Amino acid sequence: VQLQASGGGLVQAGGSLRLSCATSGSFFRINTVGWYRQAAGEQRELVAGFFGNGDSTSYGDSVKGRFAISRDNAKNAVYLQMNNLEPGDTAVYYCNANIATLAGGSQCYWGQGTLVTVSS
Repeated sequence: VQLQASGGGLVQAGGSLRLSCATSGSFFRINTVGWYRQAAGEQRELVAGFFGNGDSTSYGDSVKGRFAISRDNAKNAVYLQMNNLEPGDTAVYYCNANIATLAGGSQCYWGQGTLVTVSS
């Protein structure tokens, strides 16, 4: 199983970006999926995700009202629409998924990260 994140880049403050994360490989089901970010010198933090039964969304306090997470189950993809970006949003963004394996258990996977840089 692999998670491939894309869509990062350089944007001015107030601009928008849309991140995508595609899940590939053989698995039974994606249980939970979300986006995390890690700024230089900081700990990784939750940005947004689908948790619980997979339909409940949760957002980090600093992005509420500006970011929106969505998913396309048919494509095993999750997206993060980021609007009104601020310099404080500069970080490497990672997608994460808890996946039910064909063997019957579950495993956590991380994508490779995509860099978002917001200039003032």
